[in-house]
Amino acid sequence: MKVGLFDHVGVGDKPLSTLYDERIEFHAAADEAGFYCLHLAEHHCAPICMVPSPSVYLGIVARATRRMRLGPLCYLLPLYTPLRMIEEICMLDHLSRGRMEVGIGRGVSPFEMGYNNIQHDKTREIFTDAYRCILEGLTSETLNYKGDHYTYTNVPMSIRPLQQPTPAFWYGSSNTTGSTFAGEEGMHFTANGPTAFAKANIEAYRIALKKRGGPAQPKPEFKDGAAIGILRNIVVADTDAEALRIAKPACEAHHESLNWLRNKHNINEFTARLNVPRAHDLAGMIAEGSTIAGSPQTVLKAIKQQVEELGINYLLAYMQFGTLSLPDALRSLELFRSEIMPELAKI
Repeated sequence: MKVGLFDHVGVGDKPLSTLYDERIEFHAAADEAGFYCLHLAEHHCAPICMVPSPSVYLGIVARATRRMRLGPLCYLLPLYTPLRMIEEICMLDHLSRGRMEVGIGRGVSPFEMGYNNIQHDKTREIFTDAYRCILEGLTSETLNYKGDHYTYTNVPMSIRPLQQPTPAFWYGSSNTTGSTFAGEEGMHFTANGPTAFAKANIEAYRIALKKRGGPAQPKPEFKDGAAIGILRNIVVADTDAEALRIAKPACEAHHESLNWLRNKHNINEFTARLNVPRAHDLAGMIAEGSTIAGSPQTVLKAIKQQVEELGINYLLAYMQFGTLSLPDALRSLELFRSEIMPELAKI
C-alpha cells in the first residue's frame, strides 16, 4: 500500500509568505519520508486554499523535492483554456523530471465558479469538453479539436510532456456520477467523506473501471494497476491524549474554512454539489472516519480498519491543516514515517 500527501495550504495565523515557506519545508520533509505523491487542491476566494494557482506552487515544490510525485487534485478545468492547461502540464512534467500527476475536476463549489463567471450548471459539459481537448493536445504534435466549448485548428504543440504518452490522470469524487466517469475513463481515483459515504463512490468507480477493462495508464506499484485512494486528516503524537489535544483546534479551524463560503452565502443544507456530510466536532470526525488521531498504534489500527472495509490501496494523508503548527506537523510526520508507513507497506 502506498501513502500520498494531500494539502489545501489553508490560511494560517502567520504572514502568507511564512505559510508558503513552512509548507514547502513540510512537503520537502514528506519527500524525504518516502511519500508517494503530493496532491494539491485548487480553490478560489476562500480561506481553505491559499494556492489558487497550483501550478505556480508545484513548480517551486518540484525543485525542493527529489522523489515524491506531484500534481493538483485537482485542476478546475472550467477555469482554464485547454491550450494553457496543456502547456502548464508539460512544463511541470519537465520541471519535476517526469513526476507530474494530473488531477482534474469541474469544481465542487458553485460559489467559486460563480465568482469566475462560470455557470454552475454548465460546468460538467465544459469540463468534459476541456478534458477531451487536453488529451488530444498532449498526444498530438498539432492540436486540431472541435467541441461545443473549445475549438483549435492547426495549433503547433511545441512543448510536449516528458512522460509519454501523457502523465497519469486522476479524479477525486464525492458522488457516484463522478466516480463512474473516472472509472469509465480509466483514471486513478480518490474518495473522501465518512467511510460509509465513501464506500459507495469507490464501488461505483470499481464497477466502471472493471467494465472498461482497466486503467488507461496502469501503475505497476498499485494492485491491478489502478490507484484507489481515500483522503483522511491524520494527526499522530506520542499518546492518544496528546494527539487529540493537538487535533481538536486544528480540525475545528479546518472545518470552519471548509464551510466558509457556504456560511457566507447562508447555505445550511446539503445540495447536489455540496453533498459531503461532515461532522462538526472532533469526536464526530473520528467516529465517521474522516479524521484519524492518536498514538502510532491507534492511528495504524484505524487505517487498517478502513483499508479492510473500503478495499483501497492508497491513503492520502492530510497532515498539516487548520491551526497545526509546523513543529507539531513535523513530529506527526516523523511518527507516521517511522512507525506506521513500514506497516502499511506490508498490506
